[in-house]
Amino acid sequence: MSVVKINAVTVPEERREEFEARFAARAGLVEGQDGFEWFELLRPVEGTDTYLVYTRWRSEEDFANWTKGSMREAHQGEERRPAVAAGATLWSFEVLQQASPKKSAA
Repeated sequence: MSVVKINAVTVPEERREEFEARFAARAGLVEGQDGFEWFELLRPVEGTDTYLVYTRWRSEEDFANWTKGSMREAHQGEERRPAVAAGATLWSFEVLQQASPKKSAA
C-alpha cells in the first residue's frame, strides 16, 4: 500500500497570502517523480493556522528518493527568502484502506 506524508505548516494570518502564492508558483517537479501519486495543499478554515501539505507515495523509498533528489532542486532559492511559516511538522502514515466514488451505471 501507499504511504502518505503530511507536512503540517503553521502560517501566521498575515503571511497566508504569501504562503499560498509560493505554492501556486511551485516548480511542479514532484509530479514527475517516480512513485509520486498525489499532492494537495489544504488551507485551514477555522480554529487553526496550520496548513496541511498532503502527498501520497507508492513507497517510503520513493519518498526518500524525492527528499534526496528533486525536492532539493524544487526548493532552491528558498533559503534566501524570508520564511513565511512559523513552524512545520512532518507526519507519516501507511494507507490501510481507501475508497473512490462508485461508477454510475449509464
